[in-house]
Amino acid sequence: MSYKEALDYLFAQLPMFSRIGAAAYKPGLERVVKLSHFFGNPENKLKVIHIAGTNGKGSTSHMIASVLQACGYKTALYTSPHLVDFRERIKINGEMIPEEKVVKFVENWKGCGYEGDRPSFFELTMMMAFEWFASENVDYAVIETGMGGRLDSTNIVSPLLTVITNISPDHTQFLGHTLQEIAAEKAGIIKEGIPVVIGEADPDVEAVFHAKADEMGAPIVDVYKAPPADKFELKEDYSGWKAYTPLLGNFEVDLAGDYQQKNISTTLAAILELIKIGVRLPAEKIKKGLEHAAQSTGLLGRWTIISKSPLTIYDTGHNIGGLSINIKHLRNMMENRNPDAKLRMLIGFVADKAVDEILEIFPKNAAYYITNADIPRAMPAEELLEKFKEHTLGGVAFRNVAEAWKRIKEEAAKDDVIYIGGSTFIVADFLRQQ
Repeated sequence: MSYKEALDYLFAQLPMFSRIGAAAYKPGLERVVKLSHFFGNPENKLKVIHIAGTNGKGSTSHMIASVLQACGYKTALYTSPHLVDFRERIKINGEMIPEEKVVKFVENWKGCGYEGDRPSFFELTMMMAFEWFASENVDYAVIETGMGGRLDSTNIVSPLLTVITNISPDHTQFLGHTLQEIAAEKAGIIKEGIPVVIGEADPDVEAVFHAKADEMGAPIVDVYKAPPADKFELKEDYSGWKAYTPLLGNFEVDLAGDYQQKNISTTLAAILELIKIGVRLPAEKIKKGLEHAAQSTGLLGRWTIISKSPLTIYDTGHNIGGLSINIKHLRNMMENRNPDAKLRMLIGFVADKAVDEILEIFPKNAAYYITNADIPRAMPAEELLEKFKEHTLGGVAFRNVAEAWKRIKEEAAKDDVIYIGGSTFIVADFLRQQ
């Protein structure tokens, strides 16, 4: 079996939620508990930092992993979704799982005679990750939830530390229609006696987290009440942040985007908790890990600048929480540029996204290049264009990302700002053609 054949099997036999939506979603832990037992419960061999949240969990996971790597620990990282290569989901010290390991796992799975319920794509690939991590005797494993928390497949782990970055409306058909309902699902990763770091919460959501932490006897750290980092300053080339914390003094992070300020503080709070429970993390190594977080872990899609003229940015923010911060950042950038500069946005969404709410915050004076990603779950460009018109935004529809990108390059001036996003899969299609 070739690597391509192994991927074709995974994608075809075990559809991804990210591609087809609700039909691939299988909530609950009974099936994955049975599956894990079949594999010998590899998660029990791992020292886990477990991370949930609507936005920010990917960046926070990568920063924590980078710090652990910089401090000399063999560090596993499990995240989702991937953008270009399936193996982005499963890494040790920033290196993706080898293709031959993926092939071997799929071959073994196909011939193993497993008699339980058919697992989801996410469940099986998670077991691939856990089995590899355990076989490689990693020191620590940073594990990001897929969706929610309470019923997420990753919630079979017994962590050293749990982190919940924030709560925003997303996947409401599964997690609930109020912030409190969504928070209750995310709070499901809080374990008995295990410290939990909360990155952001409004008063109603805060009450949900505190009630769950009290029930579980879990020490809670509210980052938003006393952020461990401040004095944030955007680096001169827009490539990341400078900041200050008493633990580190002045330090830098190679992740840009306004939203990273909260993620950086959440990461630092998590690091402080790890130090409290006995993990050796020297200050200078922490600084190195933060300074090279994206580089050392291979993180993609977080306010990534690929050109300075015209200034071109792609970002995987895809819900009202993430996009509202990105739009605010873009507005601020445009105010400080040549008055003739134009904001050009290559945009697409998935069909089950609350598009009308999102479009309310989009700037009226931007040029919109509307398209759809190459996945079944994408909202067709012509349908999305009609929604843009309803919100008096206008725009032009294109059959795919490549055609939209070609038009932008033809029309953009050197002082313009180009933003590519709206959906993780728009960014993925863009990266595949670069």
